[in-house]
Amino acid sequence: MRRKQVHVFISGTVQGVSFRAFTQREAHKYGVHGWVRNVEDGRVEAVFSGTEDAVDRLVIWCQRGPLSAQVSGIELQPMGLEAFFGFDVRH
Repeated sequence: MRRKQVHVFISGTVQGVSFRAFTQREAHKYGVHGWVRNVEDGRVEAVFSGTEDAVDRLVIWCQRGPLSAQVSGIELQPMGLEAFFGFDVRH
């Protein structure tokens, strides 16, 4: 299985709606490693690392997010692979 890693910024109403906690839950569900955090400009930033299929599924989930979120955009950049163990919510 091919692996991939992406750096993601999610825009919209994505802070104060448990976006990070739900992203962590979805990452665990798909077996994706990495991290997620809020950014001062109101976006959510994340790094997803895993199989191509799992990372793609998590990115698709981020395009809508949890029910209380309103995602207006997503920026995605491929990255070189790093070693992550688990999926962290960063503060």
